[in-house]
Amino acid sequence: MKQSTAKEVWSSLQNEAQAVLVDVRTPEEWAQVGMPELGNIGRKLVALTWGAGSEAEFIHALEQAVPDKATPLFFICRSGVRSQKAATLAAQAGYQTLTNVADGFEDKHGPGTGWKACGLPVK
Repeated sequence: MKQSTAKEVWSSLQNEAQAVLVDVRTPEEWAQVGMPELGNIGRKLVALTWGAGSEAEFIHALEQAVPDKATPLFFICRSGVRSQKAATLAAQAGYQTLTNVADGFEDKHGPGTGWKACGLPVK
């Protein structure tokens, strides 16, 4: 599994036609802080809360949203911790190309880090 910054992931999403971003934060976080906006590059955002149910339920929901396990998946949460756990579980379930957004959605690793702090598209 690869670790990348939000800026690196944004570049990858722009260049990989089949890539999917999986946001594993909570509905409250999505409502209060925002979500990545991918519509302008034609990529899919899958919103699946990590820890809302069992690991089996998470993988089932992921398999429903992204059935092809060869699809490149990028996982994001607030700071890169939950997304790392979700990506690890996805690897165990057979997904092949996985990247964790190590600096997350918010700037928890210093000024100018994270999806939102880098000025990447947010809805």
